Amino acid sequence: MQYRVFVHTNHRQLVGAVVSAHSFRRRSAHADKFDVALINHGDYPFFQRHEGELYRRAGNKIPWRNDDLQSFTPLRFAVPELMGYAGRAVLTDPDIFALADINHLLERDMGSAAVLARQMPADSRRPLHYASSVMLLDCARLGHWHWEEDFDQPFRGERDYRDWMWLLLEPAGSVAPLEPEWNDFDRLTPQTRLLHNTHRRTQPWKTGLPSDFTPRGTTLSSRAGIWLRRRRGKGAGRYRRHPDPAQERLFFRLLGECLDNGSVSTSLLETEIADDDATADPYDLQMMAMLREMM
Repeated sequence: MQYRVFVHTNHRQLVGAVVSAHSFRRRSAHADKFDVALINHGDYPFFQRHEGELYRRAGNKIPWRNDDLQSFTPLRFAVPELMGYAGRAVLTDPDIFALADINHLLERDMGSAAVLARQMPADSRRPLHYASSVMLLDCARLGHWHWEEDFDQPFRGERDYRDWMWLLLEPAGSVAPLEPEWNDFDRLTPQTRLLHNTHRRTQPWKTGLPSDFTPRGTTLSSRAGIWLRRRRGKGAGRYRRHPDPAQERLFFRLLGECLDNGSVSTSLLETEIADDDATADPYDLQMMAMLREMM
């Protein structure tokens, strides 16, 4: 059976994506059993036809922006087609880093499920759903995934983008829970298998740079913060340091290995830090200096 790991990304998350891909090979005792591939938003001109169009998300109509930090997310659903609807694949976000052998996931018994993903409990704002940022996929069972057609539907009002991302549109019984350790949200423990730096504002490779994502405002406090920053003319603000120094060290250790093996070039890092300026605080400048020293 063919096994492959896909890391989907765009130009704004390319450094994280390359380091992520490296981590899967680095942590596996049998890296010859699977391939690792990047799926880059920029390689799919299809996206451009929707630039600025309104689509349905969480019941609202909002414009699609190809320059958004997370414009790559529809590519999650391209994996079965890329696999020829055969074999097994793991799909991850570009801000996810392996601490365990991914073969343990690729080779596990999926029972009757076509997808394994972390289950997220219901609360006052959300129904029970799944985090599709990490998925184990049995591609032969996903012949109904046609990502370009499915991506068109929120623009026609035929489906909600959020429900699509949360796997709420899948047939009953086809999605099964994956242990949280395989998609550990900003938590690094001895049990962590895949670390997900899910909080966009504290991703270690972005610290100090101007924020380049669209704030969603999913809570009252976050909506208030968005309103206040806009009133002050500050847009989305800047990326901040990650609150866990161990997660920062993990990323920069992996990045150093990528610089040593040539998978990350100094020119790519220069592009990442080109936007720094004198308005950054001392810690931001320290992190940028660290990047420059690694170059």
